[in-house]
Amino acid sequence: MRTEPSPGSLPAREHLPAGNAGTPVLDVVIPVYNEEKDLQPCVRRLHEHLARTFPYAFRITIADNASTDATPLVAARLEAEIPEVRSFRLDQKGRGRALRTVWSASDAPVLAYMDVDLSTDLNALLPLVAPLISGHSDLAIGSRLARSSRVVRGAKREFISRTYNLILRGSLQARFSDAQCGFKAIRREVAQVLLPLVEDTGWFFDTEMLVLAERAGLRIHEVPVDWVDDPDSTVHIVKTATDDLKGVWRVGRALATGSLPLDRLARPFGDDPRDRELTGVPTGLARQLVGFCVVGALSTLFYLLLYSGFRTFTGSQFANALALLVSAVANTAANRRLTFGVRGRERAMQHQAQGLVVFGIGLALTSGSLAALNAATTDPGHSTELAVLIAANLAATVLRFLLFRAWVFPERDEHTPSNVVVAHTPGTPVHATTPQSPYANRTWGDATVQMRPVRPNDHDLRNAR
Repeated sequence: MRTEPSPGSLPAREHLPAGNAGTPVLDVVIPVYNEEKDLQPCVRRLHEHLARTFPYAFRITIADNASTDATPLVAARLEAEIPEVRSFRLDQKGRGRALRTVWSASDAPVLAYMDVDLSTDLNALLPLVAPLISGHSDLAIGSRLARSSRVVRGAKREFISRTYNLILRGSLQARFSDAQCGFKAIRREVAQVLLPLVEDTGWFFDTEMLVLAERAGLRIHEVPVDWVDDPDSTVHIVKTATDDLKGVWRVGRALATGSLPLDRLARPFGDDPRDRELTGVPTGLARQLVGFCVVGALSTLFYLLLYSGFRTFTGSQFANALALLVSAVANTAANRRLTFGVRGRERAMQHQAQGLVVFGIGLALTSGSLAALNAATTDPGHSTELAVLIAANLAATVLRFLLFRAWVFPERDEHTPSNVVVAHTPGTPVHATTPQSPYANRTWGDATVQMRPVRPNDHDLRNAR
């Protein structure tokens, strides 16, 4: 059975109704900048395809971001000739800015975009949006790197694309395969909460949106696409790559410091049996055990390296104590972040102090076991000492995990996160209580009735006719 969403969380995904006259189910946005030659054939081809194959009402929105050629005139003419076409003009450049502005104002439950060159085969459009319409997924992306994709492009672009996605996997732990394909869709209720967290206004917009969605636990559906490179593309590869790397660094730092309020993107539990709360079964126990074991193995290796280094200039006892102290601090920090998912600097010193107490209890347990063995027999054998130490260390490890879980990093109430206060009533502020959060005191109103800028410097002027 479904549970009611907590205040501020996203609603449960539902299949969209088929018959809703007057409101399109899909709004396809085409961001353009100086595309007077390609815009008309693109829009007409897309409209013909949707009219022939798409079973729901749809809209095509041309998002002109500060074109200086005849693109606004072409867009206005298409809007006048085709009932399903709308055009908006912004006076500042930026594909991300154009998408965020138009998506924030759209009333369609499914929002998509594609590049004006139509490099992606349109047969992938219905498979792209179908999981969003059915309620299966939150976002959907076209992937040129899937095994069944068929792609025609030069070696240079192939190398850049694959290298960029490897960087995302290594630095931001991204699991989606293709961040740069200009063929994506998102459910409207997800966009309303997710887009205010996305800061980039250019080409990195897609990547930042996907990384935040994935980190928040939203479901991203990937569709293999057929894609043919546009040899006349006006994208500046070097500048775009530089801006993307800057974006990777900014997002990675924000995720590491815990300044992003991803809690507001939480979904209620669904019908999947794995999502049901079972009485007497601690949540996340298996994942925490795996994380604790991995951190413990790495901490042991770190301790051995430290001991070897300290042993070169001091005695064994002092080297051992210093190596244990440093590795214990690192162990607590790693378990805090990786095993128990505590982010930010709040209570970090308290956690370290508690970790040292836990470390001291474990050390006393192992030392006390050896002392008891020596008291019991005057000359214990080496194998006996090893057996006692192994048993004592196992007991100390279990005790350390239990103390970490129950005392140092106790589970918090999922419905009342400590660092985020969420208010989702339209027109009321949504803010983080953490003073250093970049999202504090920010107001996001309901922008479905009229076009509103979502950044202080964004402007959207509809073409006057």
